[in-house]
Amino acid sequence: MATEIQQPGQPVAAQTTQDGGRWDEHKAKAKTAFDGQKQNAGRRLRDWFATADLDDHELAERVVDAKRRKAQQQDDHLLREVGRVNGRLAEARVDAARQGKETTPQVERIRGELAALQARVETRATEGPMIAVTPPTGKEVDQARWMKKATRVGAVLAGGYAYLHGVSTEPGLLLLSIPAAGFGWWFLSRPHVEDQEAAAPFAQTPALPATFLAEPAGGAAPIVGGNVVMSVEQLPEGAKPFPIRNVRTPDQAAQCVLLAARAENVPIVEVSDVQRQPWGWQCTVRVSEGTPEAIIVKSGDLETKFDLPANGVRPQPIKARRACAILRLVDGDPFATAPGLPYRAPKSMSITDKFRIGTSVGGDPLELSLAGVMGLWVAASGGGKTGILQGLAEGTTACYDNITIDLDPHGDGLEDLGDCVRITARTNEQIEAVLLFFLVMSKARARLRQKLGMGKKWKASAQHPAVTIFFDEFPKATELAKKLAFDLLLVGRKELIEVEIASQGGQKGYLGENFAQMVALKAVGPCKVGDTRAVFGDGSVNEGYLPHKLSPATDTDPKDAGHIYIQGVPGRPDEPIEYAIHETPSATLRKLAEERLEAGLVEPDQDSLDAMRGVDLPEYVEAVYDNDGNIKKDAPVKLLTWDALLRLCGAQPAEADPLTDGAARTAVEDAVAVMEKAGVDRMKTEVLLRALREYDPEAYGELPVDQLKALLKDAGAGAPITLGQIGEEANPRGFKRDRLRHLL
Repeated sequence: MATEIQQPGQPVAAQTTQDGGRWDEHKAKAKTAFDGQKQNAGRRLRDWFATADLDDHELAERVVDAKRRKAQQQDDHLLREVGRVNGRLAEARVDAARQGKETTPQVERIRGELAALQARVETRATEGPMIAVTPPTGKEVDQARWMKKATRVGAVLAGGYAYLHGVSTEPGLLLLSIPAAGFGWWFLSRPHVEDQEAAAPFAQTPALPATFLAEPAGGAAPIVGGNVVMSVEQLPEGAKPFPIRNVRTPDQAAQCVLLAARAENVPIVEVSDVQRQPWGWQCTVRVSEGTPEAIIVKSGDLETKFDLPANGVRPQPIKARRACAILRLVDGDPFATAPGLPYRAPKSMSITDKFRIGTSVGGDPLELSLAGVMGLWVAASGGGKTGILQGLAEGTTACYDNITIDLDPHGDGLEDLGDCVRITARTNEQIEAVLLFFLVMSKARARLRQKLGMGKKWKASAQHPAVTIFFDEFPKATELAKKLAFDLLLVGRKELIEVEIASQGGQKGYLGENFAQMVALKAVGPCKVGDTRAVFGDGSVNEGYLPHKLSPATDTDPKDAGHIYIQGVPGRPDEPIEYAIHETPSATLRKLAEERLEAGLVEPDQDSLDAMRGVDLPEYVEAVYDNDGNIKKDAPVKLLTWDALLRLCGAQPAEADPLTDGAARTAVEDAVAVMEKAGVDRMKTEVLLRALREYDPEAYGELPVDQLKALLKDAGAGAPITLGQIGEEANPRGFKRDRLRHLL
């Protein structure tokens, strides 16, 4: 065991005194350090509560940002109100037309309300941006600082109360808080350095451009819109990008675009024709090299520079000026002020007439005629295909020289327009029979039009109508149906038997044949980028066709449903412009359908029906026989007469004999009576039978459902049809009151 050896000549008392002196010295140093830490912590907390860490410039930015958000909320509310009033005006016009009047006091009142709202929109478009980002006054900055102080004090008090409450209920939290408290003390007690005036090590990025804080040169008043031109050489030296929300004049907008482009190495060298829109800013830009494709490639990065939402940068290359593009910086809904659906009376237009179905992002109407135009309409689930097809069919069913056909092997097809559609086919048997019928008719018309003096193309008229077939959910159809539809695409155009195909994708895996680019009229809504290229071509994305950037609807948010890019519109150049198809309320469509049904549906001409007898069937639909003449394979589909086709699809016969008294007529009369008593316009078959049993127990008490169907079919009502949404059932089958009433 080691023994401590005392050095000779060292007194024990002297050593003890020396150790005590060192301890006092350490205590004095610790006290001095702790006093310094307390001063640092106190000074840091005082400065933090006093918001000394925020200078007036930063607070001014926050005030401007808050004013901008408030102005944007007001603009959004105003635009939503315009959209709602547009919808009310459309319904009021429909009601007025049904009364045989051009206008009513209600229509005029809503027009006045709409005009006032539109005037407010124009005023906001002119003055709103300037008011929203007006530099804050000293009083506003002081108020912002006071609010920040109050917020910090409130946060500390709330946090302290929450901590004490937590410790009282769970003492173990006290142990967990010790490391946090130690770190907090270290952070607060660090040496405090007073802010001093010094040059920044790099150029500061301004929240607002230099022109924001000064009046325009020459005393000119700031304007919104106009042919403002700015080139990259005119940019202030050392200027940095800033958000588009801070812009209030066209000059600032041009500067904002040029700075963002330069930061992302996009070769934009000139900005012109700057315009303020209710939804954001629009301008024309020119690139010095390459094409505007560079803007498309960098659009995501530019959105960050502009501080815009996803898909907020929307370039549209200009074909007439290869180096130029229209650049839209979107921070609102460009379609909020789009007009509603115009009223079209039954049989008021020709299939050759153009009719409006939507509006472009720039506010221009989308008008088209479907006469002799084969179409492909692609949109993913939630992309708005049903609304798009309804918008097209609303026009075709208003024609006096067109027959509208609805095919859908999976969904509800044209839904609310069902009453004014001549044939609705849902089963594979029905769809194949319809397609074969009109394929044979197209071949018959090719031989017939010369005899009728029509020349090289069929001429639509009330006596010789066109046929428009809407074929939704095309990928769900049978291979035979796809084959028949493809052949009809090839031969039906000149005979005015056009097919409008709708699909969730435009690639071969969806369509079966790679025919997307051979169709004259093609439109694409929210989709995958592969669908964009399959429909519009491999280089279409670089040209500005960006439907894959659109977002399909969800259960709670319509997003970009019904928005499309389109090519092949007759009389319109193919340009990468985003359009929105007009959405029409279901109730309005049902009213229109009832009107058009009452006015009478268009029937095929007898000349075409007679000519079909001499047409050979395609080989792939004929029966196969062996060498002895015995049937080896039955025909997959039979060519039916028009009346037989109507019966197969449960459609009203073209010319029914007067319904004489008897059990069938009584069943129809009673069915109409119970629906009117219940206040409904349609009933499931089983529900209808229960209502009839209550209405007349003696006649219907023991009647089975199959016998009721047979009675109504004998009366000419056909088989039960799809009724659309009823309660929680998506698409039950039954009978519609107006169809039954029509038999009487």
